[in-house]
Amino acid sequence: MNPDAALPAAALPAVPVPPPHDLTMLGLFLQADIVVKVVMLLLILASVACWAIMVEKTITLGRLRRQVRSFARIVHDGLPTGTPVQQDGLAGETLQAGLREWREGREEDESRAEFRDRMERSMRGMLTKALRRAEPGLPILATTGSVAPFVGLFGTVWGIMNSFQGIAASNDTSLAVVAPGIAEALFATAIGLFAAIPAVMAYNRFNVAIARIRQEGAAAAGDLAANLSRRANTRLRAAAE
Repeated sequence: MNPDAALPAAALPAVPVPPPHDLTMLGLFLQADIVVKVVMLLLILASVACWAIMVEKTITLGRLRRQVRSFARIVHDGLPTGTPVQQDGLAGETLQAGLREWREGREEDESRAEFRDRMERSMRGMLTKALRRAEPGLPILATTGSVAPFVGLFGTVWGIMNSFQGIAASNDTSLAVVAPGIAEALFATAIGLFAAIPAVMAYNRFNVAIARIRQEGAAAAGDLAANLSRRANTRLRAAAE
C-alpha cells in the first residue's frame, strides 16, 4: 500500500498561487518599476502643463481675435480722425499708432507711398508686439508633441526588459506572468501618446490662429494707411489752395 495514498487531502503540499495583478491604470502605475514610474510622472506633468497652456492660449487668442476684428470694423466704418480713440487694448493701440504717424504728417522729401508705408509699419509693429506676447508657451507644446512619444517608448522598452528578466528568473512563460509586465510597459507609451497628440493638435491650431489674426490685422492696417494717406493729400491740397 502506498503510504502517500493514505494521507488526507489536507496534508498534501499546497501549490503556490501567484498574487493577482491590478490591471487598472492606478494599479499599473503603482506596480511599475521606479524608472517607468519616473517616466510616467514626467509625461503626466508635461500633459498637465500643455493643457494649462492650451486653456490660456485659447483665451488669449480669442481676445486678440475680437480686438483685431473690432479694429477692422472701425476701419471699414470709417475712422473720424478728429475725435479721440475710444477703443482699448490692441484695437486702440493700433489705431493710436496709425493716427500718431498721420498727425505728424508727411516729411518734405517723403512721397505718398512712403508716408503710407510708414503708417502701415507703425500699425503692424503694434500687431506684431501683441502677437509676440501670445507666443510664449507654444515651444512647450511643440517639444511635448515631438518628444513625449519617445519618452513613453523608453519607459516601454525599460519595462519590457524588466519583464523578460522576471520571466527568466521564474522560468515561467505563462500569460499570467508575462501579461502584467507587458501591460505596465505599454502603459508608458499610452501616456506619452496622450500627452503628445493634444499638444501637436493645439500647436498647429494656435499657429494657424496667430497667422489669421496677423493677416486680418495687416489687411486692416493697410486699408487704414491708404485712407489716412488720401486724407493727408486732401489736407495738403486744401492748404495749398
